[in-house]
Amino acid sequence: MRWLHKHTWKLLLSRSKILKRCSTSCPSIGVVIVVIAITCTYLFHERKKLAKIKQKYFRQHGGMLLLQEIRLKQGTAFSIFTEAELIEATNKFENMNILGRGGHGTVYKGTLKDGTLIAVKRCISMTSEQQKEEFGKEMLILSQINHKNIVKLLGCCLEVEVPMLVYEFIPNGTLFQFIHGDNGCHNIPFSTRLRIAFESAVALAYLHSWASPPILHGDVKSSNILLDANYEAKVSDFGASILAPTDESQFVTVVQGTCGYLDPEYMQTCELTDKSDVYSFGVVILELLTGKKAFNLEGPEDERSLSLCFLRAVKEGRLMDIIDNRIKNENEVGLLEEVAELAGQCLEMVGDRRPAMRDIAEKLDRLSKVMQHPWAPAQHNPEEMESLLGESPAASLEMVSSGNFSMEKRIVKGLLESGR
Repeated sequence: MRWLHKHTWKLLLSRSKILKRCSTSCPSIGVVIVVIAITCTYLFHERKKLAKIKQKYFRQHGGMLLLQEIRLKQGTAFSIFTEAELIEATNKFENMNILGRGGHGTVYKGTLKDGTLIAVKRCISMTSEQQKEEFGKEMLILSQINHKNIVKLLGCCLEVEVPMLVYEFIPNGTLFQFIHGDNGCHNIPFSTRLRIAFESAVALAYLHSWASPPILHGDVKSSNILLDANYEAKVSDFGASILAPTDESQFVTVVQGTCGYLDPEYMQTCELTDKSDVYSFGVVILELLTGKKAFNLEGPEDERSLSLCFLRAVKEGRLMDIIDNRIKNENEVGLLEEVAELAGQCLEMVGDRRPAMRDIAEKLDRLSKVMQHPWAPAQHNPEEMESLLGESPAASLEMVSSGNFSMEKRIVKGLLESGR
């Protein structure tokens, strides 16, 4: 009996200890539950807040208009990407994936889940509300451009403070790298240089004359002309582009562009026109003719600007002194002089005196054909050339001359492989 009483007493003691422990631990458990509940509530509200911010940016950048237009035009191959998709595609915007940096943003190489290679451009901030409102509309217009010599805009991401643009990936870098690079690729035959100039002119002529509404590129330069797998030119980077202004209120107030390529008239008037692109393209032609950079800070002060050096050499009758030695050929002096003359017309100080891009494209097309058909003298007039070649120059604006293309392609590949 005593043993049972003793056992009962021990059992009661152990139960009281357990109850005591429970009473002391219950407040701790309660605190943990409260903390978890507060954390979950906070995360829920933060996620909701983030979603609202993303919706705000989406609407601010014209996303609703863009979606509406895409639904109306179901054939438009244009996608709206999420931020998460582009973070994954670029491996969190890894520095190793940077393709280039410019005044309008940084471009990253990316890979979508289906294996498609893309170029993602993270734009710099847009300052005015008007820019933000017009962004979606301009993106839609650019998305509808389908030209083989213009880099295709695949889509955009609008749910971030500064929009991101997604372009097709072009593998062989820029024309600037091709001309001025250290790997020997600047040993480009004249025929290839002429073809690249023609393809670039065709793209700009399309933007100026056939896009609806017309588009002014605003930053034409060799680093904004890419070369695809077949070394065909692709005009890119529309960060400075605008739709052709219809009245004075739409003129820019701050001049944008790149030193060495800027139209002097544009710098004075702040009025970007199609002839501003023409001036910049004239500088690109000079790069192809001379192998020199548009602006060289390391040279003497009076030789830093390529356009001024060229105009001075022409005035003094020293054109051949400035032409790249690698393309000087007695049989092609006439062609070189004609291309140089065209560049000079593009560099006229008064914009109205410069030719239109479509006329430049026609002239380069004619010269390309003369090069392919040496029996046709360069001094023939356009009508005579048309009868000789059996094709109107204007009709060929939608196609790139390909007579010597395979030969040029082999030459370029040979240069790359030999590293000369």
